[in-house]
Amino acid sequence: MQPQNQYQFGATTAGGQVITSDSQKVLRNTYMLLAMTLLFSAAMTGVSMALAVPYGVSLVSSIVALGLLWFVMPRTANSSAGIITVFAITGLLGFGLGPVITHYLSFSNGSQIVMLALGITGVAFAGLSGYALVSRRDFSFMRSFLMIGVLIAFVAGIVSLVAAMAGYPMPALALTVSAMFAFLMCGMILWQTGEIINGGETNYVLATVSLYVSIYNLFTSLLHLLGAFMGERD
Repeated sequence: MQPQNQYQFGATTAGGQVITSDSQKVLRNTYMLLAMTLLFSAAMTGVSMALAVPYGVSLVSSIVALGLLWFVMPRTANSSAGIITVFAITGLLGFGLGPVITHYLSFSNGSQIVMLALGITGVAFAGLSGYALVSRRDFSFMRSFLMIGVLIAFVAGIVSLVAAMAGYPMPALALTVSAMFAFLMCGMILWQTGEIINGGETNYVLATVSLYVSIYNLFTSLLHLLGAFMGERD
């Protein structure tokens, strides 16, 4: 954490620590853009559901979004094109979420599962972000652990997907991967918010897409877990 000038103006946390005006601006812009992308993503999910988009289209949307995230976002983050890229990524992910939501709504208690996953995601995000804001702790020590954990969970997820496509589903592994992602995404939200507050992240476009991806993965992981343990077929 960089030392703060004692004469620097800004908001103070419960602990009396100063949040610089620059950090406040990044945080405000991040939350504003995040709110807009979440609404846009939800609208695209609704469009996808209305069109009864098949899983194949969903998979293609997610792959294209991943390509934009990895290869286009880093090159456009410091320009106005970065905002367009953010909306493209979140719109594609939202569109790809349509068949997933439709699948869980096919359960007799599907609405309950979806709303519960959405509620837990919202409470987790608000609680973790609020804690980071109030405590203003430096969570940079979590970065290596989170990166390694996400890599392991990602590889395990690919193994589970390939096994299922080959006709050898591994439900226990799939549930473990979802649990790992849910846990890791909570850590990511805490770390990412702390980076913004403490000046480690100064680009609100990158901050927005990072938080969105964490929220998206947390929600989808919770859907899988709740669907597995609570899902009731008609």
